[in-house]
Amino acid sequence: MTTNEHPPSHTRIDPVPGDIDPALASTAGPNKVRCDACPVLCNISPGRTGACDRWGNVDGRLTRLDALVITQTGSAGATFLTGVGAGTTYPDYKPAPFIVSSRHDGVDMVTVVTEGIFSYCSFKVKIDTDRYLGPEQAHIRHQGEIVGHVTTAEYGSQMLSIGGVHHLTGGSKKEGRATCELMAALGNKQAVDLNIEGGASLMVQAGVAPIVNGIAEQRMRVGCGSATIGIFAQQWFGVVDEVVVVDDHITGVLSEHQAGRYLGIRPSGSERKGRRSTPGRYFTVANPGDGWGGTDIADPLGIIDGCDRDVGWPGLRLLMVSTTGEHAAYFVLDEALVPRVAPMPEAVTRVVERIADNCEPAVASVLFVGGAGGSLRAGVTESPVELTRAIKAALVNVTCGGAAAYVWPGGGITVMVDVARMPDRSFGTVPTPAIVAPIEFTLKLEDFKALGGHMGSVVPLSDVLTRQGGRIVRVATDNPWPIGGKALLG
Repeated sequence: MTTNEHPPSHTRIDPVPGDIDPALASTAGPNKVRCDACPVLCNISPGRTGACDRWGNVDGRLTRLDALVITQTGSAGATFLTGVGAGTTYPDYKPAPFIVSSRHDGVDMVTVVTEGIFSYCSFKVKIDTDRYLGPEQAHIRHQGEIVGHVTTAEYGSQMLSIGGVHHLTGGSKKEGRATCELMAALGNKQAVDLNIEGGASLMVQAGVAPIVNGIAEQRMRVGCGSATIGIFAQQWFGVVDEVVVVDDHITGVLSEHQAGRYLGIRPSGSERKGRRSTPGRYFTVANPGDGWGGTDIADPLGIIDGCDRDVGWPGLRLLMVSTTGEHAAYFVLDEALVPRVAPMPEAVTRVVERIADNCEPAVASVLFVGGAGGSLRAGVTESPVELTRAIKAALVNVTCGGAAAYVWPGGGITVMVDVARMPDRSFGTVPTPAIVAPIEFTLKLEDFKALGGHMGSVVPLSDVLTRQGGRIVRVATDNPWPIGGKALLG
């Protein structure tokens, strides 16, 4: 197989564990080395890199070209060796690149450090906005290729699923490449462009407000329409007679709502479109869209179906507002019980502004989800299932680039981590295509031995730091152990 040879853009040339197997080197050709870091098995000429741009031929040695990342808290706090830049092989037929020993609170510990190659992985993107992004299950495209789908909305947030093995390997080569490049960019906290079929165009970046149809979002909703009624009912009492909080999911009506009844608010007789759920709560008052409260309405009176003349009265004060306070309008009913626009009283304006003040900022959160239950475990132990069992028994702490990872219940090792807590440039790719991500397993030395760990490959952390060097990354002191804080393991 030929290699995509191009001059390396990296400067680090220190050899790392995982040097090329002599048997592979003999097949690489004159002065070339065969890279065994992924199934592509590039033949790399001197001074060149392989197709992934991560490994190169430095003086005849296979070399991981990116700096090994070491995290520290504060100016000289706890030191942790991460998998970023560590290297690996795939499948993992030999011990992980680094298996380091250390002591924590008098306990002998081991951390297994590696970079996993993940075909079974995805990114879950949580977008905090009340803006409608697209229908559930709609395809998400990047560079014209389908790379994911819209999933179930959560409270005040729209959710996207990006990547996954079927997009990486189950479609065309173009789809796989586009998906892989997009996933790496998301994980590395870069801005990416997405288009949702039947919905919005987006620019999404971890930790940054999303841009929807060219407009930067400002806030997520304070709650659904019903919740907004409950929160602010007492503040509206006495200054308005009726409030309708427009929401794509649950539109709230003050006088009918339990909060209004509790305050003794008089029924207004106003009638609304939509399907009544429970008192003061209405579903589907309009279609989803980019108007009021995530609906498609530009004129809030469009959801009003008149007023019962036996209940309503001239002079009735009506406030219509969205769940973010972005939209608000004040009306007074005339003699024919028709709502007429009127100047909004200062007391009402204050409550509308308070809705906005109580909304959290719109932001996109990016979480990496990867299946680490395959051959990656062989880099840790001769009996892979023992590692899985030890993790489920809370004997092993799993991190990704030092960031705390959540391990899903059930079989295998499915991890989820917030990329915002990981070091910059934590993710890479290989042209299979697949994502490369750091992963570390920390446990007591005695437990490592009991699960059949590669004891012969254990070296002191201090020796690795002295010999290897690397890129020091400062992290916040409020990070959980093992980067900072108290030990989670006894």
